[in-house]
Amino acid sequence: MKDAVSTPDNLICPARDIFDTASVDARLTEALASAGSDHMAVRKAVVSVLSQALGHGRQVIADAFAEHPFSARPTVHAYSWLTDCVILTALDVAINHMHPLATPTNSERITVFAVGGYGRGEMAPQSDVDLLFLTPYKITPWAESVIESMLYILWDLKLKVGHSSRTIRDCLRLGAEDFTIRTALLENRFLAGDRQMADHFRKRLWHELFDGTEREFIEAKLEERDERHRKQGGQRYMVEPNVKEGKGGLRDLQSLFWIAKYLHRVDSVAELVDVGMFTAEELDTFAKAENFLWAVRCHIHLITRRPTDQLTFDLQVEVAERMGYCDTSGRRAVEVFMQDYFRHATAVGDLTRIFLTKLEAAHVKSEPILQRLFRRKRKLKDGYEEVHGRLAITDDKQFLSDPLNILRLFEEGLRTGLLIHPDAMRLVSANIQLIDEDMRNDPGAQKLFLDLLLKHGNPERALRRMNELDVLSAFIPEFEPIVALMQFNMYHSYTVDEHTIQCISNLAQIERGELVEDLPLSSSILKEGVNRKVLYVALLLHDIGKGRDEDHSIVGAQIARKVAPRLGLKPKEVDTVEWLVRYHLLMSDMAQKRDIADPRTVRDFAKAVQTKERLDLLCVLTVCDIRGVGPNTWNNWKASLIRALYRQTRRAMEGGLEDLNREQRGSDAKRNLRDALSDWPAKDLKRETARHYPPYWQGLHVTAHVVFARLLRDLDENDIAIDLAIDEDRDATRACFALADHPGIFSRLAGALALVGANVVDARTYTSKDGFATAAFWIQDAEGSPYEAERLQRLRDMIRKTLKGDVVAGEAIRSRDKLKKRERAFKVPTHITFDNEGSEIYTIIEVDTRDRPGLLYDLTRTLANANVYINSAVIATYGEQVVDTFYVKDMFGLKFHSEAKQKALEKKLRTAIDEGAVRAET
Repeated sequence: MKDAVSTPDNLICPARDIFDTASVDARLTEALASAGSDHMAVRKAVVSVLSQALGHGRQVIADAFAEHPFSARPTVHAYSWLTDCVILTALDVAINHMHPLATPTNSERITVFAVGGYGRGEMAPQSDVDLLFLTPYKITPWAESVIESMLYILWDLKLKVGHSSRTIRDCLRLGAEDFTIRTALLENRFLAGDRQMADHFRKRLWHELFDGTEREFIEAKLEERDERHRKQGGQRYMVEPNVKEGKGGLRDLQSLFWIAKYLHRVDSVAELVDVGMFTAEELDTFAKAENFLWAVRCHIHLITRRPTDQLTFDLQVEVAERMGYCDTSGRRAVEVFMQDYFRHATAVGDLTRIFLTKLEAAHVKSEPILQRLFRRKRKLKDGYEEVHGRLAITDDKQFLSDPLNILRLFEEGLRTGLLIHPDAMRLVSANIQLIDEDMRNDPGAQKLFLDLLLKHGNPERALRRMNELDVLSAFIPEFEPIVALMQFNMYHSYTVDEHTIQCISNLAQIERGELVEDLPLSSSILKEGVNRKVLYVALLLHDIGKGRDEDHSIVGAQIARKVAPRLGLKPKEVDTVEWLVRYHLLMSDMAQKRDIADPRTVRDFAKAVQTKERLDLLCVLTVCDIRGVGPNTWNNWKASLIRALYRQTRRAMEGGLEDLNREQRGSDAKRNLRDALSDWPAKDLKRETARHYPPYWQGLHVTAHVVFARLLRDLDENDIAIDLAIDEDRDATRACFALADHPGIFSRLAGALALVGANVVDARTYTSKDGFATAAFWIQDAEGSPYEAERLQRLRDMIRKTLKGDVVAGEAIRSRDKLKKRERAFKVPTHITFDNEGSEIYTIIEVDTRDRPGLLYDLTRTLANANVYINSAVIATYGEQVVDTFYVKDMFGLKFHSEAKQKALEKKLRTAIDEGAVRAET
């Protein structure tokens, strides 16, 4: 029975090194002799021998795989063969030593099959062992005993066994009811037992279960695939992909093979060429993608020692290292590795599309919904026809006679709304060399490309397909380095090329009027009119400089100056595109990293932008860029900041920069407060307007002035007044504090908020003339949302306890100031800058570093200990990176002009950051 499985020759190392059958048999014979007839003793003896053999075999495979980290196929076959050896040995012991039968009856027969992935002969280091025990009739006591004894041995070996004991009739009945069971049965592999029963079983499977049910099986598998993709996020370019279940993952390839096997009874992927489902080149693509994905999966299992398939950030770094990837100029090894990963995932998507269309052509898959809904044939331009609801080419030779037809194909797809037929895509991919320098410089090609962007209202559809077929990077060679380029951080959800297409998709949605409620400002700017050509080209090129050593904005601007004329833009338009690419982060940085209540911020921004045309274009580009980062990146907080900066800058441009001054803003603020508190006695109002210094009036909105006026009205110097309110316009909770002023007040407040798990996104504090501190913090919970009303009382109680000294923030924060394991792989260098030009009365200290829960408290405590007065803090978070910007003065109310003072302060801040980082990782 043990000889039923032959020794394969496609293993990562010699079979004998993995499982030395002769040696194991010898040790087993000795162990069994000592155990006698006691079943428990036999089981213990067998487990001891097999455990050692299994551990040795796994180590040998792992060592060989480490030497050849891309040799996935021989590795998964090796793990499967090692499992075969263990299973067959356990079965042999159960039948011949624990439950021997001198003269078995016809009903006392058993056949063992490997099913599922194990049935394919493919196993990762932590894969489950799926077994089917087949008996001719109802299971007998003898068969039940054999199966039970064998399973106990396997469980004692800590194998994860999925098993079922069934008759042939059971299998046929259950397979008809459940497609998961049917799929597992499809991949059955005979291991041992009654071969005659095994052959009979297989014949009945095909004749009574599989034959005639091809369409329902295919539809079920495709529906299952779509549901799996939805659960995994529906995106091929998720930054922490699931190697097995995600879009473009192993399961997608396996689904293709299942369908092919069901239809054509193929036993290997290579046979897909013989049955006309793939070309030889496509088979090669399949094999390379499958091998790469299996390699990644095996490395994940070996690292984690668990059956996990999620390629988390920390694992990406380790897998890249194991597979031999190295840092290159401007890119980490992990980014190079993930670019390869996403390119293979894209290839899997292409293969799936080709395969499904072949099924439609063979009428074994239902026609597309689009075709069923729109039976009326569309009127197509010459050279095209509609085949199974898709846009096809009528004459390949004629199509290829003019390279511009490649672009015309995508335009016709947009014009008609038809998806492009995979045969047409194959033709384009095979002749990509037609897109040469002459074609790129052809005015007709330039017009066609711009029409794809500007004319049909949904350019992202054409761009995504062009990108997948390498047409985009052939037409714009400078685009090629960012294809499938991952940015290794927690901020960006997509690869750079997908991010670019998402940005353009957002712009098209605004133009279609779909985001008027979400983006009223951008919608109104586009309604007023902008140069659409400039805006679309700038968005297409804004991140084209990524993946290099230099600042991507500077490199991108240089590339844009070369590319924009090739796309048919006029010199003045080229200048604007270049400027937009160079400064595409300017508005975002000004809004999120600077205090826009400071008139100098707006004046500096207005001077940089110079014209309303640029302001309009940059505003829309910024909004699309932020929204294109990921599904949850844009929020009301960012919207309010961008909107405020835009409106103040536009007002300054229209009324003159000299109107932007602190005195005017202060007078307006006092007048607004008087109007809001018109029911207050004149004496109380006068006292309130006289008690604050000018920065207080210039830095807060009238709503906050009203809150503080009420908090301060009857406040005793020993009291702490707190007002918490949800600021829906900003997606944050506004926390206002009024209390007696003392050194380090900002730090104490930051500590109290850190303790309750609040993320500070903006903060400012002022000292009144009569010795009170008024501090306003805008905070969010861990999900980036305002605190719900029912949580505010607990928040208030905890803050009050901390401020009164009942809880010592520094000690309490230590236990919470920890980084999650998956986040520890990120490297964020610390940059600290001092700016004395960005504000008239404050030095701006910008700290760009690794984010963690207690960081703001550590920084503000360090500044307080150095006798630095903090007027305001602006916090911008980008995934694991944070930029904390502080507007500060020294103890004498002066800026930090001295380089020696700046260096001393920087050293203290760096020490606090470094000590906190060590604490967060231990």
